[in-house]
Amino acid sequence: MNTTQAVDDTTDVIVVGGGTGGYSTALRAAALGLDVVLVERDKVGGTCLHRGCIPSKAMLHAAELVDGIAEARERWGVKATLDSVDWAALVATRDDIVTRNHRGVEGHLAHAGVRVVRGTARLTGPRSVRVEGVREDSAPGASGEPVPGARRGPAPGVRDLSARRGLVLATGSRPRALPGLTPDGRRVVTSDDALFAPGLPASVLVLGGGAIGVEYASFHRSMGAQVTLVEAADRLVPLEDADVSRHLTRGLKKRGIDVQAGARLLDAEVLDDGVRARVRTARGEIRAVEAERLLVAVGRVPVTDGLDLAAAGLAADERGFVVPADWRRLETAVPGVHVVGDLLPPPSLGLAHASFAEGLLVAETLAGVVSAPVDYAAVPRVTYSSPQTAAVGLSEAEARARGHEVEVNSMPLTAVAKGMVHGQGGTVKVVAEAGGGQVLGVHLVGPHVSEMIAESQLIVGWDAQPDDVARHIHAHPTLSEAVGEAFLTLAGRGLHQV
Repeated sequence: MNTTQAVDDTTDVIVVGGGTGGYSTALRAAALGLDVVLVERDKVGGTCLHRGCIPSKAMLHAAELVDGIAEARERWGVKATLDSVDWAALVATRDDIVTRNHRGVEGHLAHAGVRVVRGTARLTGPRSVRVEGVREDSAPGASGEPVPGARRGPAPGVRDLSARRGLVLATGSRPRALPGLTPDGRRVVTSDDALFAPGLPASVLVLGGGAIGVEYASFHRSMGAQVTLVEAADRLVPLEDADVSRHLTRGLKKRGIDVQAGARLLDAEVLDDGVRARVRTARGEIRAVEAERLLVAVGRVPVTDGLDLAAAGLAADERGFVVPADWRRLETAVPGVHVVGDLLPPPSLGLAHASFAEGLLVAETLAGVVSAPVDYAAVPRVTYSSPQTAAVGLSEAEARARGHEVEVNSMPLTAVAKGMVHGQGGTVKVVAEAGGGQVLGVHLVGPHVSEMIAESQLIVGWDAQPDDVARHIHAHPTLSEAVGEAFLTLAGRGLHQV
C-alpha cells in the first residue's frame, strides 16, 4: 500500500490518547461489547506509567529502603551501613517494573479486542479522526508478540477513522514551563525527565511545592542530596488542609530539606557544573542558591497541540482545558464527544485514579449503561514523600467556606503503639458536621498513610457519621488504630484522647 494513502475505518468508539483515562475507557467499552479503536502516538500507559506515577514510586520505594538503613543504625542499634547506591541497578529495576506494566496494559487491550492505532491523531469532525504516521494497529500481548487472531491493520501510512457512538479525548498533559528556563535533561529538568537525568546530583533546587515537587525533593534528600524546595504559595501542598501542610513541612525540615514557602524564583543561570539562582524569600530577603540540578515542578498543562479541536466544533478554555457541558457524563457541548483525564479542568484532579473512574463513566455512558457521575470529593489525594500525606473530602477551610458548621478532631499517630514503633510522627485529622453529622473530610500525614486512606474514602463517599465508624474495631497494634481513635473521640467514646 502507498504509505500516503488513507484507509477508511468505522468503529463504535474512538479514543484519542492511551494514558490511564484513555485505556480505561477503551477496556471498559470493549467489555460492554463496543468496537473500540485507541489512537496513541507514543506508548500506551501515558505519563503515569512511563514518566510519572509508576517509575517515581519505584524510585521512592528505593529511597525508603535507604532511609530504613539510617533508621536501623541510629534508632534500633542495627549496625547497618550504606556503602553506595548503584544507580545503574536502581534504574534497571525501575525500568523493568515499567516494562512489565506496559506489556500488561498492551496485553489487556489486545485480549479485549481493542485495536491500537499507533500514530498522531487530528480531529476532522465531531466523530472522525485522521491518524498520520500509522505504525501498527494491534496491541501485542504480554510476551511482546502479536496475539493470535488480533486484528492487523494496513502498512504504515494514514488512517481515517469514524465513530458511530462517540469520540473520547484523553490526550493528557505536559509539565508547565517557566519563562527563561529551558529544560536540557541534565542541569534543568522537568518532572517528566527528572527520573531519567544522569546519576544522582549532590544538590537540587526544586521549584514547586505541590505533590510532584515534594516527592522529588524527598527522593533526592533520601539519596543524600542537599535540597532546597521553593513554593510560591504560603505553604506546601496548598490545595490540602492547612494542618497537612504544617505537619508535612515539619517532617521535611526535620529531614534537612530547606523549605522556602511564600518564595519566588527571581532568575537562574545555567553553569557548566550546575545552576545558580536567586530566590526572594517570604521575608523579602534575596537568597543565592547553587545546585547541581534545578527541577521545575510548577504544575502541568493540557496537551491539545495539533489536535484541531475546532474541526470537531470544540475549543479549549483560556487555561487549555476542554470543559464538559455535562459533568455527569463528561460530555462536551458537541454530542458524542467526551473528555477524560488531564484535559478536564477542576474539579477533576489530574490524578491517574480519577482518570480511571472517568474512563469507566464515559465508556458506560457510550454503551447506554446508567452510571453515577464521578464524585471528586471522594477521590483520594496522596503525596508519596517521607512523610506521606493522604486526604479525601473537604479540608476544614473548605467545609467552613461551604457553610458547614464543623467539628474537628486530630489524633497523633504516636497516640497509638504502632505509631511509636515507627517513630516518625504524623497525624489523623477528621472534619465532620457538628453534632455527630456526616464526615466531610479525612486528612493523614505520616508513614504508610497512602495505604490507610482507602477506609476514609469509603467513610466520606458513603456519607458516614463518626458513630458509624466508631462501631467498627480496628486491629491492634496498627497505624490505622489512630483513624479509629479519631472517630471514637468524635463519637464521644475515645480511649486515647489527647
